[in-house]
Amino acid sequence: MKVKQAEFVISAVGPAQYPQDALPEIALAGRSNVGKSSLINRMIDRKNLARTSSKPGKTQTLNYYKINQDLYFVDLPGYGYAQVSKSMRAVWGKFIEQYILEREHLKLLLHLIDLRHPPTKDDQAMFEWLKYNELPVCVVTTKADKVPKGKWQKHVKIIREALRMDKTDELVLFSSETGQGKDELWSIIKQYGEIPGPESAGE
Repeated sequence: MKVKQAEFVISAVGPAQYPQDALPEIALAGRSNVGKSSLINRMIDRKNLARTSSKPGKTQTLNYYKINQDLYFVDLPGYGYAQVSKSMRAVWGKFIEQYILEREHLKLLLHLIDLRHPPTKDDQAMFEWLKYNELPVCVVTTKADKVPKGKWQKHVKIIREALRMDKTDELVLFSSETGQGKDELWSIIKQYGEIPGPESAGE
């Protein structure tokens, strides 16, 4: 998908601030520093639209990015380790849960997992919760460029087994550095978001 227009819209802290134009929303979930902002930047071919940070827990809101006039990427606060209080993490948890379960325009959740490491308990709990609630999810294994290509499938196998994924569960190997998996992921996003074809999507 060719991205002609991409813009940051709002950092929302509740439903009253969510966009009202009914575009499909593709949310990104994952532990802190897994590479959500970097993935957004690679997918839209922009270097710094989504702000990246080496400090875990920087994203504390739902950050909306409008792509063309077709969809939103919604960057969710990272779970797991973050340099914030337990009470704040509890608030985040309820905030994210409410959005994921109740937002009617949410079409797909991208669950980001670092390819280099086995899924954490937080990763496992998140995936199990998403499946339990029958939410459309695609696992995206980030930082593939940090793993030798010959070992990719070994690492994927570890992740699939740890998350107890079915054969039908979708998984995309991704690297924000090289663009590995970008086209495949766009194809999945367009399918779930029911994004129009080349004529109106700008391909």
